[in-house]
Amino acid sequence: MEEQDAETLNEASLLLNNLQARVASFEMECMFSGEHDANNAMVTIHAGAGGTEAQDWVGMLLRMYLRWAEEKNFSAQTLDYLAGDEAGVKSVTIMIKGKHAYGHLRSEMGIHRLVRISPFDAGARRHTSFASVFVFPELDDSIKIEINEKDLRIDTYRASGAGGQHVNKTSSAVRITHLPSGIVVQCQNERSQHRNKDISMKMLRVRLFQREEEIKKKQRQKLHGEKKEIAWGSQIRSYTLQPYRLIKDHRTGCEIGNVDSVLDGNLDPFIKAFLLWQPN
Repeated sequence: MEEQDAETLNEASLLLNNLQARVASFEMECMFSGEHDANNAMVTIHAGAGGTEAQDWVGMLLRMYLRWAEEKNFSAQTLDYLAGDEAGVKSVTIMIKGKHAYGHLRSEMGIHRLVRISPFDAGARRHTSFASVFVFPELDDSIKIEINEKDLRIDTYRASGAGGQHVNKTSSAVRITHLPSGIVVQCQNERSQHRNKDISMKMLRVRLFQREEEIKKKQRQKLHGEKKEIAWGSQIRSYTLQPYRLIKDHRTGCEIGNVDSVLDGNLDPFIKAFLLWQPN
């Protein structure tokens, strides 16, 4: 009888845990209020101040987002990758596809700061590194963005992957510069130059759309006399590994001491805190 009771208790506990996970997931989905929250997400990470340190930090962030996507059963595709000079990554763009991918990841847009003992410093000194994260929704064809061909400069170059090895020997990679705005997008994921150009144009449409949205937002804030900072232009989160271990989101005040868990992709506490905090 006791064995049956223990078995029933374990089964009930498992069912309760599954139910709690489903409720938490549903609760988070109810917070998605943005027009494009249901869309896929493009994530671009750039190394900031800190040289090799910052490039290694980009590699750590890339791994963190890929692990998060894997836990969510989302697919991830690398669209562009520029390896660091000695280690890490200078810049990378990935597409993450899944239900509400953009709704989740827009909380990550901004400057991410890392403080740690440098593995590249023979003196084992503490270093501070920065990386910028940009997140854009994948747009469907119903959203029209006018792009004048005369405003574009299109360059081709040889694609290279992680570590600098050549993906192919032809100039299949494409870089597009939108001259009026200065926006630059590039893609080297596909072997076909035509396909890379199509993806680059898609990325450009997203960037121009986001730019227009930011301009409208600034105009509304000006009309209402608001003085809010644009979230992506300020430091949003600090990852401190030395002299203590703590990750803190400066917008929401959310803090987590289990640094390894977060760097392994456990971002949901920060995402949920952002969705509850997000300004209207």
